[in-house]
Amino acid sequence: MAEEVLLAEDGKCVGSLTKSLLAVAFLASFGSSMLYGYNLAVVNSPAEYIKAFYNQTMVARNGTGLDDKTLTLFYSVTVSVFAIGGMVGSLMVGILVTRFGRKGTLVRITCLVFIGGAFMGFSRTFGSPEMIIVGRFITGVHSGISLSVVPMYLGEIAPKNLRGFLGLVPSIFICLGVFIAQILGLHELLGKEEHWPLFLSLVVIPTMFQLMLLPWFPESPRYLLIEKRNVHATITALKWYRSKVNIQAEIEEMQEEQRSMSSVQTVSVFGLLKDRSVRWQVITIVVVNIGMQLSGIDAIWFYTNAIFENAGIPVPQIQYTTVGTGAIEVIAGCVGCFTIERLGRRPLMIGGFTFMGICCAGITLSLMFQSHYISVACVVGIIAGFCIGPAGVPFLITAELFKQSHRPAAYTVAGCLNWLSNFTIGFVFPFLQMSAGAYCYLVFFGVCTAVAAYVFFIVPETKNKTFVEISQMFAARNGMLEEESSELGVFNSLKLAKMNGYGAVDLEYEVIENKK
Repeated sequence: MAEEVLLAEDGKCVGSLTKSLLAVAFLASFGSSMLYGYNLAVVNSPAEYIKAFYNQTMVARNGTGLDDKTLTLFYSVTVSVFAIGGMVGSLMVGILVTRFGRKGTLVRITCLVFIGGAFMGFSRTFGSPEMIIVGRFITGVHSGISLSVVPMYLGEIAPKNLRGFLGLVPSIFICLGVFIAQILGLHELLGKEEHWPLFLSLVVIPTMFQLMLLPWFPESPRYLLIEKRNVHATITALKWYRSKVNIQAEIEEMQEEQRSMSSVQTVSVFGLLKDRSVRWQVITIVVVNIGMQLSGIDAIWFYTNAIFENAGIPVPQIQYTTVGTGAIEVIAGCVGCFTIERLGRRPLMIGGFTFMGICCAGITLSLMFQSHYISVACVVGIIAGFCIGPAGVPFLITAELFKQSHRPAAYTVAGCLNWLSNFTIGFVFPFLQMSAGAYCYLVFFGVCTAVAAYVFFIVPETKNKTFVEISQMFAARNGMLEEESSELGVFNSLKLAKMNGYGAVDLEYEVIENKK
């Protein structure tokens, strides 16, 4: 068997990409993250068919149809209720991952997809538009939870030198979900009127595979050791994910993180916000997660068809052009995933937001001078710039900037702000466009530039750093002395001995006294 140990620059052993790590990353992303992308795009193709169904149902119930304004309102609710569900789900993340664990949460919330898929799939059978709206809300709750839990889970099971790569795998599957929805939405496939209930309910298929296979994989070793104090389960999980690697050093690193925490109890959102030892970490996740949505990417996705039509692309061909942009998203996501461990987090964030800002300014100029082909190029540039870095890195660094006790609350805050910003931009942008015209994209230029500048001046590089090392990097900025930031509580620390190439438990305990 190939050697599974790599030597880092500092001389410490780091893990390599094992089949188990790759399998769980693909499985968790396929059954959860991909559904988020799919649900974002799935309602675009059958929009007119869904509106016709709403109108026909109201005629059957009341004898009269809906006027255009009411019909548009019904459809807008159908689209936006997904984001509302996502916001509700994000508020549940901290409670769920603390009680059920990371993997346990992903397994349990699969029931939401089956329920939501059933509501949408049988909505036409029962003649109920309300079932579509309820189904979209339930699948939104699932996405709100999984969008935070998947990167949290992968970030905790990955060795530090692969945390960036595995952390961006979900973003590739999000782009892949959008791409699949665009392909299946073509008129030659499921883009016909009789197929739209099936089209909406296909989300149950990836989830079914996840439910069958994910329970066989271990829980996060960090969760098992630091929160559950289950040493034997931790050893078993690490052996599974690290193959022949000696896991002693990694156990000791987890214990160092455990000793550096003031408490092993999970911190609440309120406790996170008032904890001055993580003040700049909190500010960072607020800035990058709000900036991720207010960068204008959602507005670009929403108005892509109109921009392509203005560029002179024939209307029947626009659906194929849109599929092309979906392919660009997947390619850009793969580029980010495979370069993050070489380039680092900062270059992908700074470069991605800067390039998006330039393209937003380019759209304004192209609209002013009626250069439609430049508009198309800028749209493609914004999508590519977003998917290379800003699409996935904010979720990754949310895991990296916080220790075990603060991580669930951090994901709750980040997820809630992400979904709230998503909903806000969808609601405000049409009015912004009406009032500012072509200049509305300069707002997104300003947001992208500001976020890029913040990352450049404030956020340190976290590549190949342990969670404790990252916390210490922020200690000075938070006004905390190193001794204070790593103040030790009274914990039992396990000594590990080598046995047959693995870390084995030596049931000898030592008490770590408080530093005075």
